Amino acid sequence: MKRKNYLHHLMLVVFAVGLGLSFWYSSAWLHLCYGLALFLFGMQCIEEGLHSTAGGTLERLMTKSTATPAKGFLFGVGSTFILQSSTLVSLLTIAFLGTGMITLAGGIAIIFGTNLGATTGIWLLALAGQSVSLSPVAIPMLVFGILLGFFGGQPKAVGRILVGVALIFMGIDAIKSGFGAFGGQLDFASLNFSPTLEVLTFAGIGFLLTCVLQSSHATLILTLTALASTQITIPQAFAIAVGSNLGSSATTAIMGMISSERAGQRLALAHLIFNGVTALLTFVLWMPMTTIVDTIAELANFPPLIQLALFHTLFNVFGIAVFWRWQGNLANALTKILPDKANTKLLPDGSQAVMPRHLDPNALMSADIALRAVSQEIRHLASLSMEVMSHAVFVPSDDIYKKDESPTAPTPPFEPNVQTLYEWQIKPLYSEILDFVSKMDVDETDTRQDELTAIHLVAFTLLGMVKDAKHLQKNMAKFLAVDVKNDKKDGDINDIGQEYRYLREHLFVSLQALAKAGEMKLGSQKWVMHIDTLIRHADGLDEMRGQVFDRLRDGVLDGEQASSLMNDISYVKRIEDGVLELLMGAGEMFCCQAR
Repeated sequence: MKRKNYLHHLMLVVFAVGLGLSFWYSSAWLHLCYGLALFLFGMQCIEEGLHSTAGGTLERLMTKSTATPAKGFLFGVGSTFILQSSTLVSLLTIAFLGTGMITLAGGIAIIFGTNLGATTGIWLLALAGQSVSLSPVAIPMLVFGILLGFFGGQPKAVGRILVGVALIFMGIDAIKSGFGAFGGQLDFASLNFSPTLEVLTFAGIGFLLTCVLQSSHATLILTLTALASTQITIPQAFAIAVGSNLGSSATTAIMGMISSERAGQRLALAHLIFNGVTALLTFVLWMPMTTIVDTIAELANFPPLIQLALFHTLFNVFGIAVFWRWQGNLANALTKILPDKANTKLLPDGSQAVMPRHLDPNALMSADIALRAVSQEIRHLASLSMEVMSHAVFVPSDDIYKKDESPTAPTPPFEPNVQTLYEWQIKPLYSEILDFVSKMDVDETDTRQDELTAIHLVAFTLLGMVKDAKHLQKNMAKFLAVDVKNDKKDGDINDIGQEYRYLREHLFVSLQALAKAGEMKLGSQKWVMHIDTLIRHADGLDEMRGQVFDRLRDGVLDGEQASSLMNDISYVKRIEDGVLELLMGAGEMFCCQAR
């Protein structure tokens, strides 16, 4: 790992030194990179500002807008037009899909929309033309944006957007002047290629530029500028546009496949398949498509920049038309290709540490999506915790989800394993949740802070319950083993063993009650009755405590047995109080509405 980090840092240093030397030898190249840096940083500022001002609006709209493919498609177009980043919308969709709030088919429809929405940026840039200087407008925007940045809350976010727009305008002007400074030094238009080789070469350039810059918009603004200065031809610009489309989906796919769970990986692959097939069909039908653009341009007297925008729109619309009727089939096929991962086996031998299911790093781009992901991961932690606690009293974990109200009879061997399960299953997952929450962008004044506090309390309560179960298991194993041995020997049930059987069944009922809460509606009469029953059940342990002293006085139990039993009753009592605390204080996480 250290060697990889060393090589990574070394490569960055070499790249920085090489880039610096290139600036020394070419002032035109320096000016071009300066403009590109302003453009990319401006887009980043706009994204951050829009996130802060929109709050959860984007996420709420996404939930409502995927009821039909058409609504999902329109949402993709609109959100990409507003954010001017198809990659951002795609990654947000992948993160949202991971929370289970939209379907894969709905996500695919949004991806179609983002591709068409991305064409709006190139239309705006093409219509603005290359003769208009945007810097005079950018300078006052930059001043006001920085002034608003001194305030908190929404004004600061609006200021961030103004700064972003100003930097983009200044970057576009700098890129134009950078290309102008190159003059005849950079002239791809004069190169002699065969038509096929020319298309493939410049498509590859567009692909690589987008992968390096992580922005198809940046690639297209470079293309528009080069086209306006006649340093590339119209067919070369068309090919770069196709390559940039493919590069955008490739970067999204890589990020989605690496950082997402199965649902996100399916959508990332769908994006790559869609853009890949669209690019392939565009190359196959290159002559008819370019002829259509040439004909329209000749009739309407379109300049080269508008022709590029028209071609970019045409091949994206063509791809959507091809895939539209097959999006359901594509979703089904991807589900078969990338099936859900099997749950990690909750056993100490041959198992692996449980990893988060819902904590997609892409979700951190939105506080609402991140909060939803954490809530789902807490329910995952709760399920694992219930299974570990069932192991503590030697009840098969499947029993707590059955309708039968009595657990399977205890069977040897009674080997304590909760400590191992805690170290391998609960603690790593709890640490991952804490790490994820620490990266969320939620300040103290945010209303989401209360929800995060509640989530922390739930996780802490679950952790405490598992630790109590860990202490309980040692004596449970000892006295159940004696009980079963005596039972087989002479048919009598050992008194201390009988007490531990009762304690085992008592805890089982509470764990089963927590599991059954998922079938009930929060606040319903059934829910209220469920809580009342659980409270009365927990009070039964107080009666058991009194009986322990009676049995000690009668000589049925010795002092050591009574002491062990009293301690373990306390552990069970704390666990059952924890169950009540979870259902009464955070019932919304465990009721059926949370599923």
